Amino acid sequence: MSKTAVIAFGGNALLRSGQRGTYKEQIANVQSTCESIIGLIEQGYNIIIGHGNGPQVGNVMLQHEITSRVTDVMAMPLDFCVSETQGSIGYLIEQGLRNTLLRHKIKRNVIGIITQVLVDKNDKMFLNPTKPVGPYYKKKQMNAFLEDNPGTPFKEDPKGNGWRRVVASPQPLKVMNVELVESLAKSGNIVITVGGGGIPVVENEQGELIGIEAVIDKDLASALTAVDIHADEFYILTDVPKVYINFRQPNEKALDVITIKEAEKYLEEHQFAEGSMAPKVRAAIYFVKNGGKECIITEAGQLGNPNCGTRIVK
Repeated sequence: MSKTAVIAFGGNALLRSGQRGTYKEQIANVQSTCESIIGLIEQGYNIIIGHGNGPQVGNVMLQHEITSRVTDVMAMPLDFCVSETQGSIGYLIEQGLRNTLLRHKIKRNVIGIITQVLVDKNDKMFLNPTKPVGPYYKKKQMNAFLEDNPGTPFKEDPKGNGWRRVVASPQPLKVMNVELVESLAKSGNIVITVGGGGIPVVENEQGELIGIEAVIDKDLASALTAVDIHADEFYILTDVPKVYINFRQPNEKALDVITIKEAEKYLEEHQFAEGSMAPKVRAAIYFVKNGGKECIITEAGQLGNPNCGTRIVK
């Protein structure tokens, strides 16, 4: 029986430091990342891919806002922007995978699924939004935005880049169509899902789904997917080969294998930066605590190396 692996592509799978984010740049980055998972595909793994969308969704929000200033076309809400980037990034990954499979003479279908993810409308994170989204604003621009959108929360960037909108990042509860994702993957299809953490939705009193202004952590949404489909392995791809403690300090140390207890201790000690490695470690802990054997955090180029990355185990 084939093993099933869920792979969470990091932001650098599409856009890397110092790049402008052009179409050609993103295509080249995707091709490189897709090449890195060929080893698993050649071993017969069933593959499910999640991915981030941070830079892309910020660009889409900026495009909407600028267009709304100079035309009668209204800017769309954040959940709509997430759906846009799910489609566009899913297209890039699907095309990149198909072309990579072709070069390796492997016949596998690839399908991207627009994925809604249920969150609790009473999640405590809605009381204290902290996740920056969209472009930076100067104070005058922020005040102009607030005239048309009163009550929108903003926070000043500590590095002095200006002000950014902040939204909640609630806990994902349910990946819609996860049973279909599992069925497709275990039938040999490569499935792209929970893009950008999924489109955040809540249920109303009638059980209907309604989009909400929030973002869901893509690693945690991918971990939830991995748990729900009983994945054998969960990979989180990032831009460093391993997880480190005392990162970029003289006593920096790479971690090879750590237990859940050790990972939680390092989190309590603030060894991992929020918005960077900390969410990845939490996602790894979630997977292993909920039935997963191990989660591997590493850079894409290390996949296939049996000793790659940092492994979080029970």
